[in-house]
Amino acid sequence: MLLPQKATGLAGPAGVARPWPSVLATWGPGERSTLHAHHCWHLVLALEGELQVRTTDKSPFQPGSAVLTTPDVAHAIDASGRRVLLVFVEPESAAGDGLAQALGASKLEIVGSETADRLRSCIAAVGDGELAAALPGVFQALGVSLPAPSPRPRHPGIQQVLRHLRADGGSADTSLEALARMARLSPGRFMHAFTESVGVPLRPYLLWLKLERAGVAIAGGAPLAEAAAAAGFADAAHMTRTFRRMFGVSPSDLRRRSQLVQDG
Repeated sequence: MLLPQKATGLAGPAGVARPWPSVLATWGPGERSTLHAHHCWHLVLALEGELQVRTTDKSPFQPGSAVLTTPDVAHAIDASGRRVLLVFVEPESAAGDGLAQALGASKLEIVGSETADRLRSCIAAVGDGELAAALPGVFQALGVSLPAPSPRPRHPGIQQVLRHLRADGGSADTSLEALARMARLSPGRFMHAFTESVGVPLRPYLLWLKLERAGVAIAGGAPLAEAAAAAGFADAAHMTRTFRRMFGVSPSDLRRRSQLVQDG
């Protein structure tokens, strides 16, 4: 299910950014993030000790060995001084549907110590360069079974648009008229069906896709300005502001990870 591919930054000489894969995992030094929200499932596991999480700037941090957050839910994590595993899962993927089924109505779950120990055992069983081999066990420890039914009905036309947008390198016509035509819907019906199917409106989703492409390029070693341009940002400063808002850390923090594995 999961392929051990390294992120290679920009795909080809044309400067087209690669799409974010459906499952992306990375491990390395933890840090303290600001409050942020992103359109993906997010697992953070402290490989030793505990981390802390909160959902507002005024709420106290809660300790735990691992935390799993649902898409578009605000959270801040302090994993300073810890080595961590991060797993990002596209919510519209099969693995995302499995997580939605396993987590139920919870928006954020602090993983219990027993489950965290099973997760750590999955990681300890593999060596450097073999993180992909551990990910099926990680999902199993979280109670994910595949295939899983979608947690919300998805319009077939919207599913086609999502596949097109994620496979494209960022050069597709993303105007409302073009995407509605692809889905065979009126623009007004398309906007309603998109939000109902995906959980966020079209424009925030398109911005998330741009950030994903920039993130893959950065993780692959591309300079910030080059990654920003290829992903469609006005400049590196705009990309960095968006990165901090959606990930709670700077773009360079992703590059510091010692290993990145993706399944696309």
